[in-house]
Amino acid sequence: MKNKIILLSIFLISLISNAQRTLTLGECYNLVEKNYPLAKQVGLLEQRSSSEIEAINKGKLPKVDLNAQATYQSEVIGLPMALPGIEQANKDQYRATLDVNQLIYNGGIIEANAKLKQAQTKTQQQQVTLNLYGLQNRINHYFFSILLLQQKKELLLSKDDLLFSKIKEVKVGVKYGALLPTSELVLEAERFKIKQQLTEIKFENNKMLENLSQLTNSIIDDKTVLLTPPFLLNTGNRLRPELAFYDLQNEQIESSKNVLAKSNLPKVFAFGQAGYGNPGLNMLDNSFHSFYIVGLKTSWNVFDWGKMNKDKQTLDIAQEIVQTEKETFELNNKIELQQLDNEIKKIQQLLESDIEIIQIYEKIVKSSDAQMKNGVITTSEYLTDVIRLFEAKNSLAQHQVGLSLAQHNYQTILGN
Repeated sequence: MKNKIILLSIFLISLISNAQRTLTLGECYNLVEKNYPLAKQVGLLEQRSSSEIEAINKGKLPKVDLNAQATYQSEVIGLPMALPGIEQANKDQYRATLDVNQLIYNGGIIEANAKLKQAQTKTQQQQVTLNLYGLQNRINHYFFSILLLQQKKELLLSKDDLLFSKIKEVKVGVKYGALLPTSELVLEAERFKIKQQLTEIKFENNKMLENLSQLTNSIIDDKTVLLTPPFLLNTGNRLRPELAFYDLQNEQIESSKNVLAKSNLPKVFAFGQAGYGNPGLNMLDNSFHSFYIVGLKTSWNVFDWGKMNKDKQTLDIAQEIVQTEKETFELNNKIELQQLDNEIKKIQQLLESDIEIIQIYEKIVKSSDAQMKNGVITTSEYLTDVIRLFEAKNSLAQHQVGLSLAQHNYQTILGN
């Protein structure tokens, strides 16, 4: 029996824990980096790069070709006179060869191309990181919109509880003739408005939850409790992914320059050919023979009509373009930070006045409540003061969430 009770307790605890889960803003960031379809490209780009670099390094291995040909010539080499033991060459000739070429020196062009491919991959991977980082603003919007809706819902429920308790008091007043019968209807009508507002919040909240669920590719429903994130400004090790992206672009251009510089260096090959044919290497021996040739060869493009200089000039211009993009980004980033800093300071001042306004309206509502009970003012006048109080509380909630959103957007723009 005791074991059954323990098992039942564990089951109930698991049900409660499953029914409600918490979610932080940082967890949302991690979910996007893990589950967003674009995130898979980082690994795929690495796999593709490894395959391409492996193919580039194959250039160091010997190149082996098998060739065969059979020809018929209209004319062949002949001597002006007949010599003993020397036959006239056949017009039909046959040859099969195995050719081997081995690269000995190429100025390091293969290694340079491999490094260029690595630089290109890092740039592409950083572009993916940059795109994922750009999703943080969308996450911030959805996350803090849900937080604001939750606070609005709590305020409306608190307002509804207040009106419900006041309706009970008004019914007593109506019963004993202290208040008019319509007094109760005014409060009931306001409660119906609250139900409408709660319905609007419900559907808007579901929409935001669905957007956040799709973005993070996870289940986030109305049972999920979003935790208000504390704001700790991190100014150390600040680096926006865009800055790293521009640096990697420059590294890629430098790698391209290195490839370009090595492309015109001399290349040295060892080669060999083994074959069997009629005739062999001796054109005067009209029979099938095996043969072979070995040697070294070099090639060097000593004059390219200035093409290399033009290509280098193009890469220099590309670097200047990257630098201007980086400077433009830094300028725009600075402007955004200044705007958000002003927004944060403005909201902080508004919050101070919000608290003072709420304190004043709380005193007004308390006074109105006493006046309504004594028949000095109508229920409508009391309700007006209540509405103003909750509007002030709603303004406070909006400014609190707005401040947190602005602060985290500031951190996003600053760089994590």
